[in-house]
Amino acid sequence: MEKPYLIQFSKIGEEAIGHLSVAENQKEIPFDIKRVYWVYGTPSDVERGNHAHKEGRQLLIAVSGSIEIVLIGENRKELVFLLNDPSVGLYVPKMYWRKLHFEHQAVCLCLANTCYDPDDYIFDFDRFNP
Repeated sequence: MEKPYLIQFSKIGEEAIGHLSVAENQKEIPFDIKRVYWVYGTPSDVERGNHAHKEGRQLLIAVSGSIEIVLIGENRKELVFLLNDPSVGLYVPKMYWRKLHFEHQAVCLCLANTCYDPDDYIFDFDRFNP
């Protein structure tokens, strides 16, 4: 089973003028991107996610603010990641349950290897069996 990991993107620029980071298919991103979406306006007391993907793999980036991501995989082991730097992304392989906690006004960019398919989602944690 693949493991989640952090990806450090290039960070071009300087504090006085700002920065730019780059991510390309099959370079920094370990898959071809089929879908891009972003999540924003999530109150800090709301837990997002609460699902797994049967085949979908994703790269999550906190482009603004801070997001705590809890991933649950093999043997129901929890892994906790804090994304708070837009030059760092979290690779999430298939069959990892995810829970996201947003800081106020945080924005999460998601790059996915699949188009939206409701049959790819597992929403019942009791039926989740990585």
